[in-house]
Order: sequence, then structure tokens, then C-alpha cells
Amino acid sequence: MPKTILLIGTLDTKGAEYAYVRDLIVSRGHQVLTLNAGVTGEPAFSPDINAAQVAEAGGGNLAELRQQADRGAALEVMTRGAGKMAARLYAEGKFDGVLGLGGSGGTAIATAAMRELPVGLPKVMVSTVASGDVQPYVGVKDIAMLYSVVDIAGLNRLSRRILANAAGMVCGAVEQEAPAAEDKPLVAATMFGVTTPCVTMVREKLEGAGYEVLVFHATGSGGQAMESLISAGFLAGVADITTTEWCDELVGGVLNAGPHRLEAAAKAGLPQVVSCGALDMVNFWAMETVPPQFKKRTLYKHNPNVTLMRTTPQECAELGRIIASKLNQAAGPTVLFIPLKGVSAIDQEGQPFYLPEADAALFESLRRNIRPPVELVELDLHINDPEFAAAMAARLLGMLGAQG
Repeated sequence: MPKTILLIGTLDTKGAEYAYVRDLIVSRGHQVLTLNAGVTGEPAFSPDINAAQVAEAGGGNLAELRQQADRGAALEVMTRGAGKMAARLYAEGKFDGVLGLGGSGGTAIATAAMRELPVGLPKVMVSTVASGDVQPYVGVKDIAMLYSVVDIAGLNRLSRRILANAAGMVCGAVEQEAPAAEDKPLVAATMFGVTTPCVTMVREKLEGAGYEVLVFHATGSGGQAMESLISAGFLAGVADITTTEWCDELVGGVLNAGPHRLEAAAKAGLPQVVSCGALDMVNFWAMETVPPQFKKRTLYKHNPNVTLMRTTPQECAELGRIIASKLNQAAGPTVLFIPLKGVSAIDQEGQPFYLPEADAALFESLRRNIRPPVELVELDLHINDPEFAAAMAARLLGMLGAQG
């Protein structure tokens, strides 16, 4: 069956490029829905949703935006309008995938609209800024960013190839039928490389009991994605084993998930087991990027692109206070597991981040600040010991079973 692709962009300045991908999509037997978010001029072809409609949805007026000639203000209105229009059209069942082309402005508009759409819906963005930091554009959604190499300013032998690839990508994605999903309750888990053995065993035990486990890499965006899905009501429970993102939020690392991490499950009243995974480390990029004030700290080259910094006893004490304050808000059953013999693969005797006084400060702070009904379980085990993982999995399964 033919599918419909929504094209979002500035058809006044990128009209030829959009017409090119439109024709390629149609040649594959699919349909196209076009949304024009361009303000400065008339579109190269008549769109299905015009700029005046987008401006109105964004709380503005196209004629006034043109008269004001304030690019920043116009971009804000059209970004907001494109997001609202895309969400409305999707709710009406009008399209099956999205494609955008643009520079920094066009990318901001199109990806803002994509972020309003559900995970799983195909989203492809061809952008001149896709080789840099794309987190502000992608957020926590599954947006495929394709670097345009050359500017999207006319058609040439290179841009035609790249745009044709993008058209093929989105067509292939909408043509691909997702396998039928088993109707299993979903449980989230958080993981880092240094907590993989623990999370893997917990996942396997939960899967063996009939649950489907979504594992989130605790890289900032991973934690944000999990919190978003919890808030949206997708999950039945949480195994928040790796709470390391709070280290970066507190100390200034590069993988922080923001100040609201650990709040969604508490507010939703979900059964959750939580631990101290990787609270021994703050993340930076390559060694040369570590800020000068941290150069004399204990640093560990995890790989050529990632440098880890050991948290201090003072930082660990504050981490314990913060995590306890978040868990104390829980409206559902919550158990905090403390691994007394280490919180990561490199936090044990003989490893570079073995610092008993820092772990002791963390654990004592948690003991001092946790309040009932949150339960504290201390085990004389390392976080990656099989017995520790088994205890967390068993407790979560018990809580999930009690809630039916």
C-alpha cells in the first residue's frame, strides 16, 4: 500500500530541492504531503499546508512576520507552528513518515516538528549541521540525521546523490513493516559499560519472567528518554541500576540528564529498584577536553573519546543527598540497593577508581537521608556480582507481581 511522507521545510529558499525529493518519493509509488515554513518569499510550488497556516498555528501572522523582518522572531513562530501542525496531522492519520532538508534554521524547524511525533515513526533530517552536536535537534527522539556535505543550495551531482539517499531512507523506513509485538509489560533499566554484568543479569531474569526490558544507556539523553517514556505511561516498572548521570549534573560532566532525573518513576508511583551504578565517575570527552580545574584529579582514559574522572568523598556525599531527596518523593514502592563492595567495574580493589572513603561517604549520606517508605537494602557485594543482580531482579519482580 502507498504511504504518505510529510515534507517539512522552507519551500521559498529550498523549493528545488524539495521538489526533487518529492518526485523521487512519488516515483516509488508513495504520496507526499508538503508543509511550507518559509517566511521570506513565495514557495517554489504550491504546498499542502502554507506558511500562513503554519504562522497562525504558531501564534503569529505571516504578513506581520514579513513586515517585521526579524529572522529570529519568525523562526520561533514557524518552529512552534510546524510542531503543532505536524502533531495535528499525525493525530488525524495523515502521514507515515517525515523528511526535512535544511541549514541551521530549517533543521531547527523540521526537527522541532519531529520531536512532537512518537518514537518509531520514521524521521529523516538532511542537514548542514548534522556533523556537529545534534543533541538540541534530536533530543530524545529517533531522528536520523544525515549530513548534507554541501549546502542545500541548488542541485548538483553530489547533492542529488545525498538527497536521493535521504528519499530512499524515508521510503524504505515507511515500507518496512514492524514485526508484531508481543503484549508484554515493559520495564526500563539503565546501564553503563561498567555496570553491564549487573544489568544484563537483571534483564535476563525479568525477560524470563515474561517482561520486556528497555535498556537505556545512561549518557544523559538515555536517562531523559527513559524519564519521558515513564511520564508518557509506557512502563510498568524500573530497574534504575545506573544513576551516574547525576555525577555529571552535579560536577559539570558532559553526560548529564538534567535536574529532573529520578523524578518520573517517583511521581508515577511505579515500582522501582534503584542502585548506585557508576556514581564513582564524571564523564568528559577526550583527555584534552577535561577542564583545567580537573586536570590534577584522578582521570581514566575509558577510550580515545571518553575520559572518566573519579568523584570525591565530598561529591559522593552530595550525590547521596540528592538521590535520597528524589527517591523520598516516590508515590510507589521503592527500594534502594547499596553494593558495599563497589559501584562500578573500576571501583573495586586493584582498579583505578577504588576509593573506599568516597564510597563510604556516598553510602553514609544515603543512609542518613533516605526516609520511609523508601526501603534501604545494603548487601556486602559488588554491583556486578551475580548475587547483587539477582537480589534486585527478585525484589522488582515481587513488587510488580504485587501490583498485578
